[in-house]
Parts: sequence; structure tokens; C-alpha cells
Amino acid sequence: MVGLLWGVFLFSSFSLPEKGKYSLTIEADNLRNSKGIVQFALYNSPNSFPDENYKNYYRKLTAKIEDGFSFVTFENLPSGKYAVHILHDEDENGKIKKGLMLPKEGVGFSNYESIGIFNNPNFTDAGIILKSDTTIRVNVIYM
Repeated sequence: MVGLLWGVFLFSSFSLPEKGKYSLTIEADNLRNSKGIVQFALYNSPNSFPDENYKNYYRKLTAKIEDGFSFVTFENLPSGKYAVHILHDEDENGKIKKGLMLPKEGVGFSNYESIGIFNNPNFTDAGIILKSDTTIRVNVIYM
């Protein structure tokens, strides 16, 4: 009887991913400090990215920072193309704090090492094709 209960507990405690669904783990390191949180926004449509006001995301998660590192895992995603936008939200208000048009907090986009006037993020270049469980690292950029 104990073995049966243990088996029920074991299988009820863990959920298996749905068939045809995958996980996407996103890592951000080299954060300049451990203030605030990191906001990870996931997009699945070219019409919604980039999204400076974080209103058109497909899914969004936040995570704490430890020793300049943060990560999240989006679970049960259907295969397809996704783009990632990260904000090191030091004041935890959910918005990009700006100076003279430039962000004062760290931002990052999948597949981008830098951003600028001639290197604006777009869904095509930021896109990641998800067809298996995947881990990516996104560079957080401070202006």
C-alpha cells in the first residue's frame, strides 16, 4: 500500500510536457547589479514586436537576480517562431525607465548583442525557431 501511495504521489507531483509542446529557458547574465527584477517577455507575432510598453506579449515572466544572473523557463510552448525582450527593471515598475530617448535600465533582445539607430530590433532578426526544448542567453544592454 505504501508503494502505491508513493507512486501516486510521485506521478502527481510532476507534470510531463504536452506532446508537441516545448520549454524555452532564457538566461540573462552580466546584469550590472542585483536591484529589482528581470522581466522576460515572449512574442509570437511580427506585429507585436518590439513592444516598448509590454502590452502585446504572448507570455511574460519575471525573476529575481542573484549574483548578476537571472533566468526563466516558459513551459508548454507550441513549436514556432518566438522573439524575446528582456528588461532589467531596477525600479520594479514594469516599464522601461528612459533618459533622453535612451533606456536607463538594461534591455535585451534575442539574437542581438547591441542595439542602436541602425540596429533596431525586429521580429525577423530576433526570431528563434522552437522545435525542441531550448535554452538561450540574451545579452542585456545598458546605454
